[in-house]
Amino acid sequence: MSRAGIVTLAGKPNAGKSTLLNRIIGEKLSIVSPKPQSTRDRIVGILTRGDVQMILLDTPGLLNPRYALQRAMRETALAALRDADVIVHLVDGAERDPPPLADVAHLAEPPRAPVLLAVNKSDALEAAERQRLAALHPEAAFISATTGSGVEELLERVGTLLPESPFLYPEDEISTQSVRFFAAELVRETALEQLEDEVPYSVACEIEEFRESRSPLYIRAVLHVERESQKRILIGEGGRRIRDIGREARRKLEAFLGAPVYLDLWVKVLPNWRRTTSALHRFGYHLPEGQSS
Repeated sequence: MSRAGIVTLAGKPNAGKSTLLNRIIGEKLSIVSPKPQSTRDRIVGILTRGDVQMILLDTPGLLNPRYALQRAMRETALAALRDADVIVHLVDGAERDPPPLADVAHLAEPPRAPVLLAVNKSDALEAAERQRLAALHPEAAFISATTGSGVEELLERVGTLLPESPFLYPEDEISTQSVRFFAAELVRETALEQLEDEVPYSVACEIEEFRESRSPLYIRAVLHVERESQKRILIGEGGRRIRDIGREARRKLEAFLGAPVYLDLWVKVLPNWRRTTSALHRFGYHLPEGQSS
């Protein structure tokens, strides 16, 4: 009998959830950035091997929200915990005493799904520290999302916990999200890589036009920021920074799409979009029921 179900990757910002998803799927689906809060939505990856199909959800890092976008991100993460058949609680190996997931997520009670603790970046741990953590958490998996160490063993354990079920998606699918979604994420990732300090948190990317009938493919993308000063930073002196972002983003898009791309990249100001319900809905983010900006 086959097994299939939802596997939610959860944890604090920068625990390595996106890197782990990309490692498992073997494709770059999630933004990877040293800047926290890079993942804003849940990213879906599908792994089908043998008689097991995992629908993996990469979720925003669990945090105490300070404004509307962060409240929407937290709700996305909590919904993924509610939907899960298995939860992988990913923690950074440098965190000496990782608290339970219910504490990290500020849940009134533990999730209904079984939770597997995965200690990431374990290849960087001293032997004595690894032994100490293993003694404290004997059921923990020690992995490295970057090198792949321990990931196969983790997947085997996850597979045994999934419910018996027919496959939920065709075996050759690796995600449920649209090409436009991934195009926007790749452009935003490139902006994150080249921006400093507070500006990345104010950047949203919207694909206004995607014409596959043309060669090269035509993609019109808009990077939205909240203030004119941020727009100036994003454009850079003489337009140098936005050209660099566009050049690198086009390279990533061509690798992802397997075809030449003409990227028409713009920058616009949408004041306080992170705190405005209508703007959040426009970009696909949804606040918890009964809450507004």
